[in-house]
Amino acid sequence: MAHNHGNQQIHHSHKAKEEIKKSKQTPLHLLLFFLVSFTLLFASRFLLISPTSLLAFFGDKDIKTYDAARTTTHSHPPCSSLPNYSICCERRNYHGDICFMLGDIRTHSPSSSVLLYPRTLNKSISITEERIRPYNRKWEGPIMDRIDELHLRIASKGDDSRQCEVRHDVPAIFFSAGGYTGNVFHDFNEGIIPLYITSHHFHRHVVLVVLNYRHWWFPKYREILAGLSGYPIIDFSTDTRTHCFRQATVGLRFHETLSINPSQLPDNKTMFDFRQMLAEAYEPRFKRERRDGPPKLVIISRKKTRAIENEEEVVRLAKEVGFDVEVVTPADTMPMKRMYALLSSCDVMMGVHGAAMTHFLFMRPGSKFIQIVPLGVEKVAWTCYGEPATKMGLKYEEYKILERESSLYQRYGEEDPVVNDPDSVRANKGWEVTKELYLKGQNVTLDAGRLRKTLARVFNRVALERREEKVDVV
Repeated sequence: MAHNHGNQQIHHSHKAKEEIKKSKQTPLHLLLFFLVSFTLLFASRFLLISPTSLLAFFGDKDIKTYDAARTTTHSHPPCSSLPNYSICCERRNYHGDICFMLGDIRTHSPSSSVLLYPRTLNKSISITEERIRPYNRKWEGPIMDRIDELHLRIASKGDDSRQCEVRHDVPAIFFSAGGYTGNVFHDFNEGIIPLYITSHHFHRHVVLVVLNYRHWWFPKYREILAGLSGYPIIDFSTDTRTHCFRQATVGLRFHETLSINPSQLPDNKTMFDFRQMLAEAYEPRFKRERRDGPPKLVIISRKKTRAIENEEEVVRLAKEVGFDVEVVTPADTMPMKRMYALLSSCDVMMGVHGAAMTHFLFMRPGSKFIQIVPLGVEKVAWTCYGEPATKMGLKYEEYKILERESSLYQRYGEEDPVVNDPDSVRANKGWEVTKELYLKGQNVTLDAGRLRKTLARVFNRVALERREEKVDVV
C-alpha cells in the first residue's frame, strides 16, 4: 500500500491561521487555486486516481463508486457467445477487465504475448491485438502499473516458427499474483475468490497461468489452488516454452468485496459453495463435530497498530464469562491450514478491524464473529468484513468503541474533531490523513464492563444453540 510517513496532526491554532490567510487571498491566488483544482479533477477522472488518495479503496469516494458499480448487472455479457478463432474482451467492470480466446492459442512469454493462430496464416490478415493487465484493481493506476501486461493478438506470417512445445487438453486461466498480494485481505479479495468465480465450472480441469509469480505464494495457498486446478501451475515469466491451449480466459471475474453474487453466475454458486470448497481443500473428510467442552473463543491479536492494549485483561474477562480462549497472532509464515483448523472448529472469533479479519472465511456458517471497530473506520469495517460475513451465514456483531476507549482520546482530547467528529476529518483532510490517524495511529483499550456484556450475550447464544442441538439429536 502507498504510505505517507509525514507527521499528520490537526491543530486548532493552525486552522485559525489558515482562515486568516484565506481572507487575504488575491485574485491571482484564486486563479491558481482553480487551475490546481481543475488539474486534480482532470487527473482523477482520466487517470483513475483520487485527488485525495493513491489508495482509494478504503476512502469514502471509492466506496461510493464501488457501491454503485456492484449494483449494475449485465444480462447479456458482450463475450457470452464467442466464435471459434476469436478474441473478445469485457472492459465494463469497475474492478478489472477479462478477455476470452478460442482456437489455436500459443504462449510467448519473452514478448508477454498470447497468440491466436487463424486457420491460415497470410500476410494480408489484419493484426488484432488486445492488451490487458489481469488484476482486479483497474481503477488504481499506481498499482496497475506494476502488473505485467499481456498482449493478446492474432498471429501473423512472422509468427509461424513458434511451434507447440507443451500441448494442453484443458483450458487456461491467466491472472496476476502481483499488486497487493501478500496481504491476506487482498489475497482473497482480488485473487482467490475471483479465481473461484472464474474457474469453478471447470471442475479442476483447467491450467492456471500466473503472472508476477511469487515463490512464497504457491506454498501458502497450495491446498486451495489444488482444489481449483488439478494441474501444475505455470509461471508465465520464467517458463519460456510455448504452451498451447484451445481455450483461454485472461483475467478474473470480480463480484463484490469478499463475496460472490449468485445472480451473476449461471449455476447460482454462493459463498456457502466457496466455503465448502475450502473445507474440501483443507480437510477432505470435513465433518462438523459437536464440541463437548466450553465454547471456544479465538482472539486475533495485533501487535503494531490497532492493538488491544489491555489484551491480558480481555482474555481473563472472556475466561470468566465461560469461554475456552485461544489468542493467535497471524504471521506471514503461518500455514493457512493451521488458521483453517483453528477457526473452522471455534465458536466465536473476535478481533480489531484489520486484514486478519479475512480469516472469517474459514469459520463454519452459524459461528459468531465479533469485530471491534475503532474510531473512524465504521463504514470500511462493515463493507470489508461485516457485510461479507453476514452473507456467508455468520452471526456478526460489532463492538464499536467509545471515544474514551481509543488512544486518540488521550492524544487529542475529547473536544478535538479527530475524536468527536472523524467524518469531518475524513472529508476535509483526505484518505492519507485518515489512514495515518485511524488505521496506523490508533490502539484501543476496551471497557471491561461493556465488553463483558457483549461476550456474555454471545456466550449465552452459543450455549443455547448447543442445548437445542442436543434436543434435536435426541
